[in-house]
Amino acid sequence: MLYITGATILTPDTLMSDGAVLVEGGRIVAVGPADRLPCPAGATVYAAGGGWLVPGLIDLQFNGGFGHDFTADPSSIWAVAAHLPRYGVTAFLPTIITSPAATVAQAQAALAAGPPAGFAGAWPLGLHLEGPFLNPAKRGAHNPAHLRLPNRAAAAGWSPATGVRLVTLAPELPGATVVIRALCAAGVVVSAGHSMADLKQAQAGIAAGIRYGTHLFNAMPPLDHRAPGLVGALLTTPQVTVGLIADGIHLDPTVVALAWQAKGPHGITLVTDAMAALGMPPGRYPLGNETVIVDGSSARLADGRLAGSLLPLDQALRNLMAFTACAPAAALATVTRIPAGLLGLAHERGQIAPGAVADFALFNADWQVQATIIAGRWVYERAHAWA
Repeated sequence: MLYITGATILTPDTLMSDGAVLVEGGRIVAVGPADRLPCPAGATVYAAGGGWLVPGLIDLQFNGGFGHDFTADPSSIWAVAAHLPRYGVTAFLPTIITSPAATVAQAQAALAAGPPAGFAGAWPLGLHLEGPFLNPAKRGAHNPAHLRLPNRAAAAGWSPATGVRLVTLAPELPGATVVIRALCAAGVVVSAGHSMADLKQAQAGIAAGIRYGTHLFNAMPPLDHRAPGLVGALLTTPQVTVGLIADGIHLDPTVVALAWQAKGPHGITLVTDAMAALGMPPGRYPLGNETVIVDGSSARLADGRLAGSLLPLDQALRNLMAFTACAPAAALATVTRIPAGLLGLAHERGQIAPGAVADFALFNADWQVQATIIAGRWVYERAHAWA
Protein backbone atom coordinates (compact mmCIF):
# COMPACT_ATOMS: atom_id res chain seq x y z
CA MET A 1 0.00 0.00 0.00
CA LEU A 2 1.01 3.60 -0.66
CA TYR A 3 -0.38 6.53 1.33
CA ILE A 4 0.14 10.04 -0.08
CA THR A 5 -0.72 12.96 2.16
CA GLY A 6 -0.24 16.70 2.46
CA ALA A 7 -1.26 17.63 -1.10
CA THR A 8 -3.90 19.68 -2.84
CA ILE A 9 -5.68 16.94 -4.76
CA LEU A 10 -7.53 17.42 -8.04
CA THR A 11 -10.49 15.03 -7.84
CA PRO A 12 -13.23 14.80 -10.47
CA ASP A 13 -15.46 17.11 -8.46
CA THR A 14 -13.27 19.50 -6.51
CA LEU A 15 -9.88 20.68 -5.34
CA MET A 16 -9.18 19.11 -1.96
CA SER A 17 -6.60 20.87 0.17
CA ASP A 18 -4.61 18.76 2.65
CA GLY A 19 -5.92 15.62 1.03
CA ALA A 20 -4.78 12.02 1.14
CA VAL A 21 -4.89 9.09 -1.26
CA LEU A 22 -4.58 5.40 -0.47
CA VAL A 23 -3.28 3.07 -3.19
CA GLU A 24 -3.15 -0.72 -3.26
CA GLY A 25 -2.49 -3.13 -6.09
CA GLY A 26 -1.86 -0.30 -8.54
CA ARG A 27 -5.35 1.16 -8.03
CA ILE A 28 -6.77 4.00 -5.98
CA VAL A 29 -8.59 2.62 -2.95
CA ALA A 30 -9.71 5.80 -1.23
CA VAL A 31 -9.45 9.59 -1.48
CA GLY A 32 -10.34 12.12 1.17
CA PRO A 33 -9.23 14.79 3.62
CA ALA A 34 -6.15 13.61 5.49
CA ASP A 35 -7.88 13.99 8.86
CA ARG A 36 -10.64 11.62 7.71
CA LEU A 37 -8.51 9.10 5.84
CA PRO A 38 -5.99 7.67 8.30
CA CYS A 39 -2.89 5.86 7.14
CA PRO A 40 -3.25 2.09 7.48
CA ALA A 41 -0.59 0.19 9.36
CA GLY A 42 2.21 -0.97 7.10
CA ALA A 43 1.54 1.48 4.28
CA THR A 44 4.43 3.38 2.69
CA VAL A 45 3.91 7.10 3.40
CA TYR A 46 4.82 9.99 1.11
CA ALA A 47 4.37 13.52 2.45
CA ALA A 48 3.77 15.78 -0.55
CA GLY A 49 4.55 18.96 1.35
CA GLY A 50 1.63 21.03 0.07
CA GLY A 51 2.08 20.50 -3.66
CA TRP A 52 -0.51 19.57 -6.28
CA LEU A 53 -1.39 15.91 -6.72
CA VAL A 54 -3.10 15.47 -10.11
CA PRO A 55 -3.90 12.56 -12.41
CA GLY A 56 -1.01 11.46 -14.59
CA LEU A 57 -0.77 13.39 -17.86
CA ILE A 58 -1.88 11.78 -21.15
CA ASP A 59 -0.48 12.73 -24.58
CA LEU A 60 -2.52 11.66 -27.63
CA GLN A 61 0.07 12.64 -30.26
CA PHE A 62 3.69 11.77 -29.63
CA ASN A 63 6.06 10.78 -32.45
CA GLY A 64 9.13 9.95 -30.40
CA GLY A 65 11.86 11.53 -28.35
CA PHE A 66 15.33 11.17 -26.87
CA GLY A 67 16.82 10.39 -30.27
CA HIS A 68 14.18 7.81 -31.30
CA ASP A 69 11.42 8.07 -33.91
CA PHE A 70 8.57 5.57 -33.67
CA THR A 71 7.92 5.45 -37.41
CA ALA A 72 11.57 4.84 -38.25
CA ASP A 73 11.92 2.33 -35.39
CA PRO A 74 8.69 1.11 -33.76
CA SER A 75 10.70 -1.07 -31.39
CA SER A 76 11.86 2.11 -29.60
CA ILE A 77 8.42 2.77 -28.07
CA TRP A 78 9.24 1.23 -24.71
CA ALA A 79 12.68 2.86 -24.46
CA VAL A 80 11.17 6.29 -25.05
CA ALA A 81 8.28 5.60 -22.67
CA ALA A 82 10.77 5.13 -19.84
CA HIS A 83 11.80 8.79 -20.14
CA LEU A 84 8.34 10.39 -20.20
CA PRO A 85 7.63 10.40 -16.43
CA ARG A 86 10.06 13.31 -16.04
CA TYR A 87 7.32 15.41 -17.70
CA GLY A 88 4.51 13.99 -15.56
CA VAL A 89 3.32 11.81 -18.45
CA THR A 90 1.95 8.44 -17.37
CA ALA A 91 0.18 7.33 -20.56
CA PHE A 92 0.39 8.22 -24.25
CA LEU A 93 -0.40 7.21 -27.82
CA PRO A 94 2.76 6.43 -29.81
CA THR A 95 2.13 8.09 -33.16
CA ILE A 96 3.04 6.44 -36.45
CA ILE A 97 2.98 8.85 -39.37
CA THR A 98 2.26 7.90 -42.99
CA SER A 99 4.28 4.79 -43.80
CA PRO A 100 3.97 1.33 -45.36
CA ALA A 101 1.54 -1.15 -43.78
CA ALA A 102 4.51 -3.16 -42.55
CA THR A 103 5.55 -0.30 -40.27
CA VAL A 104 2.12 -0.24 -38.64
CA ALA A 105 2.32 -4.00 -38.17
CA GLN A 106 5.73 -3.64 -36.52
CA ALA A 107 4.36 -1.02 -34.12
CA GLN A 108 1.38 -3.25 -33.29
CA ALA A 109 3.78 -6.11 -32.60
CA ALA A 110 5.96 -3.93 -30.36
CA LEU A 111 2.95 -3.07 -28.21
CA ALA A 112 1.66 -6.64 -28.17
CA ALA A 113 5.04 -7.94 -27.02
CA GLY A 114 4.81 -5.79 -23.92
CA PRO A 115 7.55 -3.99 -22.02
CA PRO A 116 11.01 -5.35 -21.33
CA ALA A 117 11.85 -6.78 -17.94
CA GLY A 118 12.12 -4.11 -15.26
CA PHE A 119 10.27 -1.51 -17.32
CA ALA A 120 9.17 1.60 -15.42
CA GLY A 121 7.63 4.32 -17.53
CA ALA A 122 4.58 5.82 -19.21
CA TRP A 123 2.11 3.28 -20.57
CA PRO A 124 1.29 3.21 -24.32
CA LEU A 125 -2.50 3.01 -24.57
CA GLY A 126 -2.43 2.12 -28.27
CA LEU A 127 -1.27 3.67 -31.50
CA HIS A 128 -2.25 6.94 -33.13
CA LEU A 129 -2.02 6.31 -36.87
CA GLU A 130 -1.56 9.72 -38.48
CA GLY A 131 -2.08 8.63 -42.05
CA PRO A 132 -1.88 7.23 -44.65
CA PHE A 133 -5.32 8.59 -45.65
CA LEU A 134 -4.24 12.24 -45.79
CA ASN A 135 -4.60 15.00 -48.38
CA PRO A 136 -1.31 15.47 -50.28
CA ALA A 137 -1.93 19.23 -50.34
CA LYS A 138 -1.58 19.28 -46.54
CA ARG A 139 0.90 16.47 -46.08
CA GLY A 140 3.38 18.41 -43.95
CA ALA A 141 6.31 16.09 -43.18
CA HIS A 142 4.47 12.97 -44.39
CA ASN A 143 6.07 11.02 -47.23
CA PRO A 144 3.87 11.47 -50.34
CA ALA A 145 4.98 8.08 -51.69
CA HIS A 146 3.00 6.36 -48.93
CA LEU A 147 -0.17 8.47 -48.98
CA ARG A 148 -3.24 6.67 -50.26
CA LEU A 149 -6.99 7.11 -50.63
CA PRO A 150 -9.11 5.78 -47.76
CA ASN A 151 -9.63 2.09 -48.22
CA ARG A 152 -11.62 -0.13 -45.92
CA ALA A 153 -9.46 -3.15 -46.69
CA ALA A 154 -6.29 -1.24 -45.79
CA ALA A 155 -7.79 -0.39 -42.38
CA ALA A 156 -9.19 -3.87 -41.75
CA GLY A 157 -8.16 -5.18 -38.37
CA TRP A 158 -7.46 -1.78 -36.85
CA SER A 159 -9.05 -1.68 -33.40
CA PRO A 160 -8.07 -1.10 -29.77
CA ALA A 161 -7.73 -4.89 -29.43
CA THR A 162 -5.02 -4.85 -32.11
CA GLY A 163 -3.31 -1.78 -30.68
CA VAL A 164 -4.94 1.02 -32.72
CA ARG A 165 -6.78 3.68 -30.71
CA LEU A 166 -6.82 6.78 -32.93
CA VAL A 167 -6.64 7.34 -36.69
CA THR A 168 -6.20 10.72 -38.40
CA LEU A 169 -7.56 11.05 -41.93
CA ALA A 170 -8.78 13.70 -44.38
CA PRO A 171 -12.59 13.47 -44.51
CA GLU A 172 -12.91 15.00 -47.99
CA LEU A 173 -11.04 12.17 -49.73
CA PRO A 174 -13.05 9.65 -51.77
CA GLY A 175 -14.00 6.67 -49.64
CA ALA A 176 -13.40 8.47 -46.34
CA THR A 177 -16.97 8.18 -45.08
CA VAL A 178 -17.00 4.38 -45.42
CA VAL A 179 -13.67 4.08 -43.60
CA ILE A 180 -14.77 6.47 -40.83
CA ARG A 181 -17.86 4.39 -40.15
CA ALA A 182 -15.93 1.12 -40.18
CA LEU A 183 -13.28 2.42 -37.77
CA CYS A 184 -15.88 3.85 -35.42
CA ALA A 185 -17.70 0.51 -35.42
CA ALA A 186 -14.41 -1.14 -34.43
CA GLY A 187 -14.00 1.23 -31.46
CA VAL A 188 -11.33 3.45 -32.99
CA VAL A 189 -11.47 7.21 -32.44
CA VAL A 190 -11.38 8.93 -35.84
CA SER A 191 -9.82 12.36 -36.22
CA ALA A 192 -9.83 14.92 -39.03
CA GLY A 193 -6.48 16.32 -40.00
CA HIS A 194 -3.98 16.99 -42.80
CA SER A 195 -7.04 17.99 -44.75
CA MET A 196 -8.39 20.49 -47.29
CA ALA A 197 -12.02 19.83 -46.28
CA ASP A 198 -14.55 22.58 -46.78
CA LEU A 199 -17.35 23.09 -44.27
CA LYS A 200 -19.78 20.62 -45.86
CA GLN A 201 -17.14 17.95 -46.26
CA ALA A 202 -16.03 18.39 -42.66
CA GLN A 203 -19.61 18.22 -41.41
CA ALA A 204 -20.20 15.05 -43.45
CA GLY A 205 -17.15 13.48 -41.80
CA ILE A 206 -18.40 14.46 -38.37
CA ALA A 207 -21.83 13.01 -39.17
CA ALA A 208 -20.08 9.75 -40.12
CA GLY A 209 -18.33 9.57 -36.74
CA ILE A 210 -15.33 11.90 -36.51
CA ARG A 211 -14.91 12.97 -32.88
CA TYR A 212 -11.48 14.62 -32.85
CA GLY A 213 -9.42 17.19 -34.75
CA THR A 214 -5.68 16.64 -35.08
CA HIS A 215 -3.53 19.67 -34.16
CA LEU A 216 -6.23 22.28 -34.82
CA PHE A 217 -5.24 25.02 -37.31
CA ASN A 218 -2.11 23.14 -38.42
CA ALA A 219 -2.19 21.20 -41.72
CA MET A 220 -5.62 22.52 -42.66
CA PRO A 221 -6.85 25.68 -44.43
CA PRO A 222 -7.03 28.78 -42.22
CA LEU A 223 -10.36 29.94 -40.83
CA ASP A 224 -12.02 32.32 -43.29
CA HIS A 225 -15.10 34.39 -42.55
CA ARG A 226 -16.79 33.20 -45.75
CA ALA A 227 -15.25 29.73 -45.95
CA PRO A 228 -14.96 28.42 -42.36
CA GLY A 229 -13.86 24.98 -43.55
CA LEU A 230 -12.59 22.27 -41.24
CA VAL A 231 -11.50 24.72 -38.54
CA GLY A 232 -14.99 26.21 -38.39
CA ALA A 233 -16.63 22.79 -38.21
CA LEU A 234 -14.33 21.57 -35.43
CA LEU A 235 -14.71 24.71 -33.35
CA THR A 236 -18.51 24.81 -33.54
CA THR A 237 -19.38 21.12 -33.05
CA PRO A 238 -19.77 20.39 -29.33
CA GLN A 239 -19.22 16.63 -29.58
CA VAL A 240 -15.84 17.06 -31.29
CA THR A 241 -12.66 17.48 -29.25
CA VAL A 242 -9.59 19.15 -30.73
CA GLY A 243 -5.88 18.78 -30.15
CA LEU A 244 -3.74 21.89 -29.69
CA ILE A 245 0.06 22.24 -29.87
CA ALA A 246 0.52 25.07 -27.39
CA ASP A 247 4.20 25.75 -27.92
CA GLY A 248 3.86 29.35 -29.16
CA ILE A 249 5.32 28.24 -32.52
CA HIS A 250 2.65 26.08 -34.12
CA LEU A 251 0.02 28.49 -32.80
CA ASP A 252 0.27 32.10 -31.70
CA PRO A 253 -0.82 32.47 -28.06
CA THR A 254 -3.76 34.61 -29.16
CA VAL A 255 -5.02 31.77 -31.36
CA VAL A 256 -4.74 29.38 -28.41
CA ALA A 257 -6.84 31.82 -26.39
CA LEU A 258 -9.38 32.00 -29.22
CA ALA A 259 -9.65 28.21 -29.36
CA TRP A 260 -10.02 28.13 -25.58
CA GLN A 261 -12.94 30.53 -25.72
CA ALA A 262 -14.64 28.31 -28.31
CA LYS A 263 -13.87 24.84 -26.94
CA GLY A 264 -12.39 25.04 -23.45
CA PRO A 265 -12.51 23.67 -20.88
CA HIS A 266 -14.42 20.62 -22.18
CA GLY A 267 -13.32 20.15 -25.79
CA ILE A 268 -9.53 20.54 -25.91
CA THR A 269 -6.65 18.14 -25.41
CA LEU A 270 -3.15 19.53 -25.30
CA VAL A 271 -0.77 17.43 -27.39
CA THR A 272 2.94 17.77 -27.99
CA ASP A 273 3.43 16.26 -31.47
CA ALA A 274 6.95 15.83 -30.10
CA MET A 275 9.55 14.17 -32.29
CA ALA A 276 12.91 12.47 -31.85
CA ALA A 277 14.70 15.69 -30.82
CA LEU A 278 12.68 16.03 -27.60
CA GLY A 279 15.18 16.02 -24.76
CA MET A 280 18.12 16.23 -27.16
CA PRO A 281 20.51 19.01 -28.29
CA PRO A 282 20.11 20.86 -31.60
CA GLY A 283 20.96 18.82 -34.66
CA ARG A 284 19.37 16.60 -37.32
CA TYR A 285 16.82 13.97 -36.34
CA PRO A 286 14.46 11.54 -38.11
CA LEU A 287 10.71 11.89 -38.52
CA GLY A 288 9.62 8.89 -40.53
CA ASN A 289 11.60 9.08 -43.78
CA GLU A 290 12.40 12.77 -43.41
CA THR A 291 15.36 14.48 -41.78
CA VAL A 292 14.35 17.30 -39.47
CA ILE A 293 16.59 20.25 -38.60
CA VAL A 294 16.34 21.26 -34.95
CA ASP A 295 17.64 24.64 -33.79
CA GLY A 296 16.78 24.42 -30.10
CA SER A 297 13.33 25.99 -30.34
CA SER A 298 11.64 24.38 -33.37
CA ALA A 299 11.83 21.35 -35.64
CA ARG A 300 11.63 22.03 -39.39
CA LEU A 301 12.22 20.40 -42.74
CA ALA A 302 14.88 21.88 -45.02
CA ASP A 303 12.22 24.03 -46.74
CA GLY A 304 11.13 25.55 -43.41
CA ARG A 305 7.94 23.55 -42.84
CA LEU A 306 7.27 22.62 -39.22
CA ALA A 307 7.85 18.92 -38.53
CA GLY A 308 6.65 18.05 -35.06
CA SER A 309 7.74 19.87 -31.94
CA LEU A 310 10.20 19.89 -29.06
CA LEU A 311 7.42 20.49 -26.56
CA PRO A 312 7.14 18.50 -23.30
CA LEU A 313 3.55 18.07 -22.13
CA ASP A 314 4.12 19.75 -18.76
CA GLN A 315 5.39 22.84 -20.60
CA ALA A 316 2.29 22.79 -22.79
CA LEU A 317 0.22 22.84 -19.60
CA ARG A 318 2.10 25.85 -18.25
CA ASN A 319 1.79 27.58 -21.62
CA LEU A 320 -1.98 27.09 -21.73
CA MET A 321 -2.37 28.72 -18.32
CA ALA A 322 -0.15 31.61 -19.42
CA PHE A 323 -1.83 32.08 -22.82
CA THR A 324 -5.43 31.94 -21.54
CA ALA A 325 -5.28 32.81 -17.82
CA CYS A 326 -7.48 29.76 -17.25
CA ALA A 327 -7.77 28.07 -13.87
CA PRO A 328 -5.31 25.24 -13.17
CA ALA A 329 -8.10 22.68 -12.81
CA ALA A 330 -9.46 23.58 -16.24
CA ALA A 331 -6.02 23.38 -17.84
CA LEU A 332 -5.30 20.04 -16.20
CA ALA A 333 -8.48 18.55 -17.67
CA THR A 334 -6.98 18.94 -21.16
CA VAL A 335 -4.18 16.48 -20.33
CA THR A 336 -6.07 14.14 -17.99
CA ARG A 337 -9.85 13.76 -17.93
CA ILE A 338 -10.60 14.89 -21.50
CA PRO A 339 -8.10 12.64 -23.35
CA ALA A 340 -9.05 9.69 -21.16
CA GLY A 341 -12.72 10.25 -21.91
CA LEU A 342 -12.10 10.59 -25.64
CA LEU A 343 -10.45 7.16 -25.63
CA GLY A 344 -13.28 5.62 -23.63
CA LEU A 345 -11.09 5.22 -20.56
CA ALA A 346 -12.75 7.74 -18.25
CA HIS A 347 -13.25 5.23 -15.42
CA GLU A 348 -9.70 3.92 -15.68
CA ARG A 349 -7.52 7.00 -16.12
CA GLY A 350 -7.50 10.77 -16.02
CA GLN A 351 -9.05 11.11 -12.58
CA ILE A 352 -8.21 10.61 -8.92
CA ALA A 353 -11.09 8.48 -7.74
CA PRO A 354 -11.52 5.04 -6.16
CA GLY A 355 -11.06 2.25 -8.69
CA ALA A 356 -8.96 4.25 -11.15
CA VAL A 357 -5.39 3.33 -12.06
CA ALA A 358 -3.04 4.97 -9.55
CA ASP A 359 -1.29 7.29 -12.02
CA PHE A 360 -0.27 10.62 -10.50
CA ALA A 361 1.91 13.63 -11.19
CA LEU A 362 3.09 15.80 -8.30
CA PHE A 363 3.63 19.49 -9.09
CA ASN A 364 4.97 22.36 -7.02
CA ALA A 365 3.42 25.82 -6.87
CA ASP A 366 5.19 26.83 -10.10
CA TRP A 367 3.77 23.81 -11.93
CA GLN A 368 7.09 22.02 -12.22
CA VAL A 369 6.94 18.22 -12.03
CA GLN A 370 8.33 16.95 -8.75
CA ALA A 371 7.41 13.28 -8.94
CA THR A 372 5.48 10.79 -11.05
CA ILE A 373 3.75 7.61 -9.92
CA ILE A 374 2.48 5.00 -12.39
CA ALA A 375 0.12 2.22 -11.29
CA GLY A 376 1.14 2.91 -7.71
CA ARG A 377 4.84 2.62 -8.50
CA TRP A 378 7.25 5.49 -7.92
CA VAL A 379 9.02 6.01 -11.26
CA TYR A 380 10.39 9.55 -11.12
CA GLU A 381 11.36 12.08 -8.47
CA ARG A 382 13.06 15.39 -9.05
CA ALA A 383 16.07 16.09 -6.84
CA HIS A 384 15.20 18.27 -3.86
CA ALA A 385 11.49 17.95 -4.51
CA TRP A 386 9.27 20.58 -2.89
CA ALA A 387 12.26 22.81 -2.09
